Amino acid sequence: MKGYSVKDLAFFKKLILEKRKEILEELTILKESMMDVTTGEYASENSTYSTHMEQGTDAMEREKTFLFASREGKFLNYLDDALRRIEKGTYGICLECIDTPKDLCKTCPLIPKARLEAVPHAQLCVECKNLKKGMM
Repeated sequence: MKGYSVKDLAFFKKLILEKRKEILEELTILKESMMDVTTGEYASENSTYSTHMEQGTDAMEREKTFLFASREGKFLNYLDDALRRIEKGTYGICLECIDTPKDLCKTCPLIPKARLEAVPHAQLCVECKNLKKGMM
């Protein structure tokens, strides 16, 4: 099966590495925001605020930060998987169409370049993604 050219793969690799760098920078900032500046350890449940409502707000902010960091970590894993697919030569090939092209899109089984530019970790073409979601 013929995939994308070496030039295209180099473009996507650069794009993924840039996104990966951004995510790592964001994760560093999130980690620092969760640290207690005086001890260098993760902030505890004990709020620096004195009122009960302020403590609740503090706890909610910590939870939001943790959830965002978790989401960013997942995204980082998806980008790492995409880099591995580039190295294997399978990047940009729809995992659903690879064995039996479904002729759902003009580029089948390749994922269109525009989709990969928008979602560089994509494993499915839009048509297969929509089928999986039950949207077609």
